[in-house]
Amino acid sequence: PEVINGRTHKATVVDLSPWVEYEFRVVASNSVGIGEPSRPSALLKTKAAVPVVAPTNIGGGGGSRSELVITWEPVSEELQNGEGFGYIVMFRPLGSTTWTKAVVASVESSKYVYRNESITPLSPFEVKVGVYNNEGEGTLSSISIIYSGEDEPQMAPAGASALSVSAAAVEVSWLPIPWNRHTGRVLGYEVRGW
Repeated sequence: PEVINGRTHKATVVDLSPWVEYEFRVVASNSVGIGEPSRPSALLKTKAAVPVVAPTNIGGGGGSRSELVITWEPVSEELQNGEGFGYIVMFRPLGSTTWTKAVVASVESSKYVYRNESITPLSPFEVKVGVYNNEGEGTLSSISIIYSGEDEPQMAPAGASALSVSAAAVEVSWLPIPWNRHTGRVLGYEVRGW
């Protein structure tokens, strides 16, 4: 800390965080050395301010058909800067000029799910997440690209055939389902026998 002239009896402490409780001590010094610190002052909370730190690790994707799942890393309490803290989620289809805005009022939230039957499966969206508190709206994250949920496969695998390999085993083969822009990649197959 800055050394203050011995004839001065007050000082302004700067660069403190908003909406944080502090206590202070004063230490006297001279050419011989530094004395014992004073007893701590009473706790004092700084005033609230608009939050300035945006959420990080904006991601998401997946989810069910007609869903856009958006996730982020929550902002820690010491960076919320005031009461009434929450998140602002903004998104738009890639290439669109109009943003859709949603407010998530829970401090602990780290996810928002937008459901709309008009969302085409695996559609890219531009997404940004911001913060607010009772003092106003704060910073928005940079834009991330997130894809809406996939649809279930619309066709069955073709060319299924079975070959007996032993008294207790049969080898089943089929042609893979090609990648489809709307249904996405096939994660697995289920083989049923009767």
